[in-house]
Amino acid sequence: MNNSTETPVTIIGLGLMGRALAGAFLKAGHPTIVWNRTSSKADQLVAEGARLAPTIGDALKAGSPTIICVTDYPALYELLGADGVELDGARLVNLTSGSSAQAREAARWAEQRGARYLDGAVMAVPSAIGTADAVILHSGPQADFEAHESALGALGTVTYLGADHGLASLYDVAGLAMMWSVLNAWLQGTAMLRTVGVDAATYAPFARQIAAGVAEWLPGYAEQIDSGSFPAEVSALETDVRAMEHLIEESEAVGVNAELPKLLKTMADRAIAAGHGKEQYPVLIEEFGKPRDD
Repeated sequence: MNNSTETPVTIIGLGLMGRALAGAFLKAGHPTIVWNRTSSKADQLVAEGARLAPTIGDALKAGSPTIICVTDYPALYELLGADGVELDGARLVNLTSGSSAQAREAARWAEQRGARYLDGAVMAVPSAIGTADAVILHSGPQADFEAHESALGALGTVTYLGADHGLASLYDVAGLAMMWSVLNAWLQGTAMLRTVGVDAATYAPFARQIAAGVAEWLPGYAEQIDSGSFPAEVSALETDVRAMEHLIEESEAVGVNAELPKLLKTMADRAIAAGHGKEQYPVLIEEFGKPRDD
């Protein structure tokens, strides 16, 4: 018999991430109910103390906070909209990846059926779940977040972003933009250095130092963006463009793809043509902030 006083939780969806979420709750002492379309994925969790709900409807009837982690939003609607599934009174925390528009629509859909709905995003790999390195973002009604905050803390570092259900998804993709940009910049440099026999492992510590140094600029650059004023305290954009030219020339000279630096220079050239050449690099927010027609 489980005498735990921790909040019971329910997990719907037992892919790699769903199983990690359930495992973290179990480890933290939460009575955990699980459901998955393929029930065999619950075997190990059941062996660890989880209870397998026979149907998704039974899982929701448990009345505990229900964390949903499925393939995509169509799968969410297919499962929760099935015949016999009652959402009235359900407390849903959706950690399924998707867009901000999908999150807002899912919130409306769930609330129309009587459910309380929080959207979320997991900024971690499954192996990090249950540690402080796992950042879990949430958006939706603050009262709902506060009601679940203690239990959700078993998953990692939980953060509340605001009442707009789409915020967690927006932060998620903004984080992906950071991740891919840093990785792509590193790959560009690595490709160039490999042409003279410097391996990736040798370059990585230097690249890490550069990335960390650039990250220190962000708060000051954020102040410029938020104020709409971009004084060239470090370097003017027209100076940065000359350095971009060097990067493009060097890439092409050693036979490395120069598409990425050319794209960045194209954006900087447009900003300079608009009269921003003597301002600091964050003025490019104006280029990032508008769509291109071509």
